[in-house]
Formats: sequence, structure tokens, C-alpha cells
Amino acid sequence: MVGYQNLKNLNKEVLERFEKSSKIVGVIFLLLGLVGIFYPTLMSLTTAYFVAWLFIFSGILIAYHTYKNDKKDWLGWLKAFLYLLTGILVAIYPVSGVAALGIILAVYFFMDGFASFALASQMKGQKYWWLILLNGVLSTILGVIFLVGWPFSSLILVGLFVGISLFFDGIVLLTMSSAVKELEKEMEQGGENPSQEQNAQNPQNS
Repeated sequence: MVGYQNLKNLNKEVLERFEKSSKIVGVIFLLLGLVGIFYPTLMSLTTAYFVAWLFIFSGILIAYHTYKNDKKDWLGWLKAFLYLLTGILVAIYPVSGVAALGIILAVYFFMDGFASFALASQMKGQKYWWLILLNGVLSTILGVIFLVGWPFSSLILVGLFVGISLFFDGIVLLTMSSAVKELEKEMEQGGENPSQEQNAQNPQNS
């Protein structure tokens, strides 16, 4: 996401486009997030199909690249085949794909938790080190939640977490849109004063 400080270097026209696009995408993300929160199973299956098509598309691209550059590259053909096979299987059996996503998320949360514990132990005694420790505890708890009741719990949890993530991303985008609107007003006000000062300092010769 574009940093707020970087936005100050953009011109007014670009800022207006950024404001409008952020508002539109933010609202869409909010709506998708609410769908995931209130209908997590639907979002889980949608996520599985999205991942499936990503694998299929990637497999086609890898096969095309291998065909154009080195038709004898059996590793390239094998990689393309595995991507296509994975995508097709997830598309045919989306519930199994959601279960696989649940395991991936569980592993991610456990790794994030262990990394946070290690970092917290190194920074113990410093300011706010306990926030890193808290992040490790929460990540570990989330990993356990994904494992408990697996694979059936993944059908709800994957969609729920995707929905929550999209919801908060939407809030961030709407916040950025409001901030950019305020920045536009500041630029308009700041753009008038310098011109007045310049006219006062450099009066026209009669």
C-alpha cells in the first residue's frame, strides 16, 4: 500500500484518482469481508476455487514457457503438470482444498508464533517487548484453533479469516481515501498562499 508520506509528492490529479479508487475498492472489500464473516463456508469455497484457478493458470504459463524455451526440460514439464493437477483437483474437490488451506494456515501461525517467541526473548526488558510476546501467544492459539476439529473446522475458519482480513483492508482503504481528501484540501490552501506571497514580493513594473 502507498505510504502516506509518498502521497504528498503526487499531484492533485493523481491524488483524486487515488481517492476515488481507494473508496471504491474499500467498499468492495468491506462487502466481501462481511460476506466472509457472515457466510464463512461460502467464502472458504470461493477461496479454494480462486487458488485452484491460480494453480491452473500458473501451470499453463509454465508449460508455455517450457515449450517456447526448452522442450526437453522435463523438470519444467513436471512442474507444469503438478500445478495443473493440483489446480484441477482443488477445483473438483474444493472441500479438500479448503482443508489443505487450513493446514497451511495452521503451519503459518505456528511458525509466526515461534518466531515471535524467539524475538521476544531477545528483546526482553526493552520497551513494548511484551507486544511481540503477545503476538506469539495469539498466533500459537490460532494455530491450535485451526488444528482442533480439522479438517471440518477449516470450512468455516478459512472463510472467516479471509473475510476479517478483507473487512479490515477495506477500512484501511477508506481511511486512506479520507486522508487523501484532507491532503487535497491542504494542498489547495497551501497552493493559494505561496502565489500571493510571490506577487507581494515581485510586484509588476509599471
